[in-house]
Amino acid sequence: MASSRLPPAALTLTLKQFMRRQQVLLLYRKILRAIRQVPSDSDRKYLQDWAREEFKRNKNATEEDTIRMMITQGNIQLKELERTLALAKS
Repeated sequence: MASSRLPPAALTLTLKQFMRRQQVLLLYRKILRAIRQVPSDSDRKYLQDWAREEFKRNKNATEEDTIRMMITQGNIQLKELERTLALAKS
């Protein structure tokens, strides 16, 4: 009997969960890309470690409102980082 390639029902995501997961991954990638522009090696390393720890610490969050709030906060912090980097370059 051939085994199914589909994950067990407990591991499948609803469409809403899948889309939220994509938002989180996109935010994570954007933050790491922005951090790459930080000129100081030590600051860049600190920010990379901080970002990884924040995402890792919250990876088990399941409540929809909490996840939405964290995505909003992450986007605000990303914009602030981008503004700071733009000011530093000018």
